[in-house]
Amino acid sequence: MWTSVELRELRVFLVLAEELHFGRAAERLHLTHSRVSQSVASLEAKLGGRLFERTSRRVTLTQLGETLRTQIAPTIQQIQSALSDVAEQAHGIAGPVRLGLYSRVAAGPNLIKTVRTFEVRHPNCPVQFVDVGLNMEQFDWLRRGDLDLLIMRMPLSDPDFVVGPVLSLEERVLVLARDHPLANHESVSVEDLADYTTIDVEGAPREAMDNLSPPVSPSGRPIRRTYIRSLEQAALRAATGELVVPTVHAFLASYPQPELTSVPIPDLPPAETALVRLKSCRSRKVLAFVEVAEEVARARRS
Repeated sequence: MWTSVELRELRVFLVLAEELHFGRAAERLHLTHSRVSQSVASLEAKLGGRLFERTSRRVTLTQLGETLRTQIAPTIQQIQSALSDVAEQAHGIAGPVRLGLYSRVAAGPNLIKTVRTFEVRHPNCPVQFVDVGLNMEQFDWLRRGDLDLLIMRMPLSDPDFVVGPVLSLEERVLVLARDHPLANHESVSVEDLADYTTIDVEGAPREAMDNLSPPVSPSGRPIRRTYIRSLEQAALRAATGELVVPTVHAFLASYPQPELTSVPIPDLPPAETALVRLKSCRSRKVLAFVEVAEEVARARRS
């Protein structure tokens, strides 16, 4: 019965194999929990074996499921890419552009103008913002085809991706409580940070995270960093004086707290935000969005 397996069943299988959670898989696929379960059961019946072990607490891949995932994942990605290419050739530049963003702080001042300009120029291509959160799977959203583009802090040197254009360059500030010892300074240095606790994000790319929140001072002193699960949490913990947040001015606008203020960090370079896409991406709508982003950024610099 394997010859009757459908592409949608394989798509459901792959998403569940990544999430190992029926609820999260259903949310990603825009299906109900029961539809995901039915699709998996149908696929298992057609292949003649169990692909997942299910208990009340967890979902895991069986050896058969792991074999299937390993062998079909690259092929399904190629099929989806080919179908997208053909559809674009048939209908022109059309369909949503899925743009991943871990926080509105990273959006920069050019993003809204870029989106509006793109949608006016390509009315059949609405831009959909996707919250990817602060976790280690941000780049996996691109790899598995759930996003077209990702907005990320730089630097990034992963060879799988194309970086650019740069969307924003923003001056660096330290966000801290108004009664903090550094709050009345005209500016602070990276050396000053070694006396306090700053932030870290466990799953963030190390090179970008270390650029945003340095792990050591210029003299080699370690800077204590504590893990945060969201930027809102960072704002609240900074307001209590527990930590300080190396960031950009947009942080206070996005996560306002009356107890917070900011002080410039002039010895840190401007924070750079850029679009990121898969090197293998050939989508005309994605390349059209990149072109508009380049135009808007160029106009702002001139």
